[in-house]
Amino acid sequence: MPSLAQKRSDDIVKDEEETSEAGRPAKRVKVTPQEADDEDEEITQQDEVRSSDLYLDTINRAVLDFDFEKVCSVSLSNVNIYGCLVCGKYFQGRGRKSYAYAHSIHEDHHVFINLETTKVYVLPDGYPVSDPSLEDISYVLAPRFTPNSVSTLSTPAHLTKPSYDLASKSYLPGYVGLNDIKHNDHMNVIIHSLLHVPPLRDFLLLSNFRGKEPELLKRFAALAKKVWNPRLFKSQVSPHEFLQEVNRASAGKFRLEQQGDPVEFLGWLLNRLHKDLGGSKKKNSSIIFSTFQGELRVENQQVLVRPDSGENEKPRFDIDRDIKASESPFLFLAVDLPPPPLFQDAVEKNIIPQVSIQSVLAKYDGRTTQESLGQLRRFKCKKLPQYIILHFKRFTKNAFVEEKNPTIINFPLRGLDFRSYVDAPPDNLSTLYDLIANVTHESVAGTTRDKENTVWKAHLRAAGGGGEGEKWFMIQDLIVEETRKEMIFLGETVLQIWERRAHNTNGENMDVDRS
Repeated sequence: MPSLAQKRSDDIVKDEEETSEAGRPAKRVKVTPQEADDEDEEITQQDEVRSSDLYLDTINRAVLDFDFEKVCSVSLSNVNIYGCLVCGKYFQGRGRKSYAYAHSIHEDHHVFINLETTKVYVLPDGYPVSDPSLEDISYVLAPRFTPNSVSTLSTPAHLTKPSYDLASKSYLPGYVGLNDIKHNDHMNVIIHSLLHVPPLRDFLLLSNFRGKEPELLKRFAALAKKVWNPRLFKSQVSPHEFLQEVNRASAGKFRLEQQGDPVEFLGWLLNRLHKDLGGSKKKNSSIIFSTFQGELRVENQQVLVRPDSGENEKPRFDIDRDIKASESPFLFLAVDLPPPPLFQDAVEKNIIPQVSIQSVLAKYDGRTTQESLGQLRRFKCKKLPQYIILHFKRFTKNAFVEEKNPTIINFPLRGLDFRSYVDAPPDNLSTLYDLIANVTHESVAGTTRDKENTVWKAHLRAAGGGGEGEKWFMIQDLIVEETRKEMIFLGETVLQIWERRAHNTNGENMDVDRS
């Protein structure tokens, strides 16, 4: 039986061995996400929340930017990511073998926030901190909206509530610039246009996607909340995180570094969001269909040359022959522009034609015919959606070059009547529509499309509009300016979104522009 002195001697030797082993420099071990999570859970069980901490004065809000993709700056993993509130860098985990733990020791930065749960921890000690002064950081990271706050975004009261960033620069939530990271301005104008459609905007702002929803849907909702956030640290937002997922989801079709077609991007995004929301081919199966989907009636008839027809007589529908009719849903209507003049005027400058929007919408009156591949076709809407998206086909391709049609379109801002373009409009729904978004294209003069020198702009109606005091904003990447209503017509319009006016039971046409 060992003596008491021998036991003490063995304990001292054991302690010295542990001390020497702990004193050796540890090798950097690659941390798996599961190990980091397990270690964090062990620490969390022993943590006690502290209300304040002496390290909180080291937080630098000016360097915090939560717009970029949340991946570790060392391992490039997106699992269990923490942001350093001192320098703004992202690191994985907070256990003793994690990169955040090593950063806290080597750089003497001690305050970290979990980018998913918004909980704040002090490292290397590993205890959580709950302090009222940190609430603004968690709100910027994950903005929260209520039905009450969302209900005022489309009212004139929203214009009277400017917000201020850290530099005391005023901005209006929802009308903030988006970074043009490389060549993504054609996607920025679509993002802004969709985020100003009230039903879709409200759905995204009130969403709480925390489960297994598709990543694109979660990131688009997060971007919407940042654009409408009244407590931003900077009066601009970067769509980098959302556009990175767009690149992945589209298999590289829409990339940051390559100019593209905003209408093509819009069509892909609407269909992808509809699919991610669990939508099907049924009507109103998602917020996308219930907001933008209408029905179109298409009539076809084969062209026959009659012996008594004149040389310049256009083919027309023959009621004595078979007419094939079909119905198809649509998310936006394509509108053809008249061809530009081939010759120049006396001073050798191109004549830029102007047409009214009613003349180009005549394609959908059910009488105007189009001939294509030996078939005559005519169109008429059977059901109009709550929000109509019009695409003006300004670009055409031939065997040599992509051409641009510089025709200017004249349109009213309020009270465009679609009654002539729909079969039997219902009595309980108005056919008057007001413009809420207008996307224009600018490039060098001429009829050839120059993608490299293209500028895309979005004109957005502010806070519901209406009346003489109606305000419009022009947004081009980071430039946000209030614009005069008369300037909206001067651009080469490519895309418009029209909002159905609330039905007036008295039958009075209020607020109708004449153009």
